[in-house]
Amino acid sequence: MAQARTDWTRGEVEQLYRLPLMELVFRAAAVHREFHATGEVQVCTLLSIKTGRCPEDCAYCPQSAHYDTGVEVTGVLERARIVDAARAAQDAGSTRFCMGAAWRSVRDGQEFDHVLEMVREVADMGLEVCCTLGMLTDDQARRLKEAGLYAYNHNLDTSERFYGEIISTRSYQDRLDTLARVRQHDISVCCGGILGMGETEEDRIDLLHTLATQPEHPESVPINALIAVEGTPLADRSKVPFWEMARAIATARILMPRAMVRLSAGRVDLSMAEQAICFLAGANSIFAGEKLLTTENNDWDEDRAMFEILGLRPRDAFKDARPEHVPA
Repeated sequence: MAQARTDWTRGEVEQLYRLPLMELVFRAAAVHREFHATGEVQVCTLLSIKTGRCPEDCAYCPQSAHYDTGVEVTGVLERARIVDAARAAQDAGSTRFCMGAAWRSVRDGQEFDHVLEMVREVADMGLEVCCTLGMLTDDQARRLKEAGLYAYNHNLDTSERFYGEIISTRSYQDRLDTLARVRQHDISVCCGGILGMGETEEDRIDLLHTLATQPEHPESVPINALIAVEGTPLADRSKVPFWEMARAIATARILMPRAMVRLSAGRVDLSMAEQAICFLAGANSIFAGEKLLTTENNDWDEDRAMFEILGLRPRDAFKDARPEHVPA
């Protein structure tokens, strides 16, 4: 029987990652069935509540103020638009609603107070509420938890070695410190990476090793494929082949058996058959809806058809949460 370990060696991770793909998928599928209900997929929706003019220079991001990508800049959305989007997502079958703001770090004041209010209101709908707002202080993490935040997304993106090739305005340690603050306040951690930015297989193995040897495994591990956006430094990168996504997903599933492994950005470029292989390899969460922040995503109707054909069903909110994490 598989075990949830945080003491994986780099060599063990590499050995898994380099298995023949069909053998790797087979092993990952067996682990998945030990820890998760077969055919159950969590449906999540991500809304950009503040778009553009981010001071970070992440080479993949169309929202960076360093690049001219044509993204429409907006302030924090008003209450009605956020609430309406959350209700529409819930009506369409989403059980987790994620709010993203293009900030380097959270600043106390009117905008953050507004976010706290939105966290409370969406949590009261019975949705798992997730935010991705950049770096946090201890006090900000505490206030988000008190408002009802269920999860916080803060990706490592890539290996520590390759990180400096992609981002110079925030250190790898900054990201690890933010994850530690989130854990300290008993908020569920959502943390993964991006494939296709020019990293090597060694970098992908290093990223997976770092994720799997955190003090606790992330509850959610998004596996993203780069969506190359005109105007960013990575605009000319080729699309990631789906078998590379499947390999990363299968390895993540074996390393972090209890995690929700999320087939995230780039899913729009995968056929239904290719997505089915990813689900077989251990993916059990997706983002649904027309947009992932500012990039294209799969259509609701396409996903409904896929669920029906593949025999998938949406996972309930708070299914494995501890009682104190479930709203009364």
